[in-house]
Parts: sequence; structure tokens; C-alpha cells
Amino acid sequence: MMWLFGAVVAVELLGVVLDLPVLQWLAKPLLAPVLLAWLWTVRRRFDGVAVGLVFATAGDVALLMSGQTAFLAGMGFFLGTQISFLVAFVRRGRPPLAALLGYAALWVTANALLWSALGPLRLPILGYSLALCAMAAAATGVSRRTAVGGALFLFSDLVIGLGAAGTTLPGHHLLVMTTYIAALLLITTGWAAGPAGRDGTAGRPPSPAAARA
Repeated sequence: MMWLFGAVVAVELLGVVLDLPVLQWLAKPLLAPVLLAWLWTVRRRFDGVAVGLVFATAGDVALLMSGQTAFLAGMGFFLGTQISFLVAFVRRGRPPLAALLGYAALWVTANALLWSALGPLRLPILGYSLALCAMAAAATGVSRRTAVGGALFLFSDLVIGLGAAGTTLPGHHLLVMTTYIAALLLITTGWAAGPAGRDGTAGRPPSPAAARA
């Protein structure tokens, strides 16, 4: 299954680099579903991370379209992703206090710096970024892999937020997609490999057949 994910990633990044929307429409909506299929082969249950991947699929499709309405729709779907991940993570483990304080400080600082430039997107981004930072903090209570995935998800969306505020970094679209793809991969595989927690489930290693898929 992971070979298919790698192929989809290659097509998506090629579409981003060459600015070919047809390749992005072909590949981007498949990123989260392929990971969802892999997760099912490992856990055989539809849990919070699986729900988050479904929301991510809808968000990816929405953000392939242009305009503020599509952007807000995508943000709404990804809000579902962050909340689903958050609920799953806090049921498995408790994040350290340092992570909670660090991400809270980051949320306050980022919104304070971008507030004047966001215009009508201020309040939607304020709410979404709160859920995003909470998810990233909660990810630190699951495993190092999910912690890195949560941090990369936040970084990817921060780059998008900077773009919404009128600041575009070099290689903006490629930077957004590479960090987003890495975030989904690390969160999904980290969740699948994690120990049992308060949710009463155990991440078991994939079977030999699933590992080869």
C-alpha cells in the first residue's frame, strides 16, 4: 500500500512543481484515502485518526478550487481533521505541560503578528489555529513520530496563513505540500504503531502482507 502512496505523492509534487492542475486534481484527493486504506489494514477499525483522514480528503478537494468560499470550506473540513485527531490523541496519552504551554504561546504570537493583515479571515483562522495548535500539542502525548507529524501539519498551515496575510515564502506551494504530506504520513504511521492507551486500543505492527502492500 505504501508504494501506492509514494506514487501518488510523486504525481502530486510533480503537479505542484510544474504547475499542472490536472496532475494535482488526479493525485491530491488520493493522498489521505491511500493512508486511510493502509491504516485499515493495520488496525481494522474506524477510529478518530481515520475520521480525520476523511475530513482531510474533503479539505484537499475544496482547496483545489479557487476563491475565498473554497478556502473557508477547506478550512472547515480541516477543522474536522484537527478535532478528530485531537480527540483520538488525548484518549491515548497526556501531552507534557511544556508542549501545551509552547503551542499556546505559538498560537497567541502567530495570531497577534498576522491579525492586522488577515482582514475578514481573522476570526476563522483564530478558531482553526486554536484547534490546530491543540492537535499538535496532543500529538506529543502519543509518540515522537506523531509529535513531529503534528508540528509539520502546523508548519504547513502556518505557511498557508502567511500567504493569506500577503507574505509568500519562496517555493510556497511546494513547501506547503511537502510538509503536509509528511505530516499525514507521520501521524498515520505513528498512530498505527503506538502503544495501547486510554482509548483501549493497541496499535499493532502491520502484518507481513500489509507491510509489503
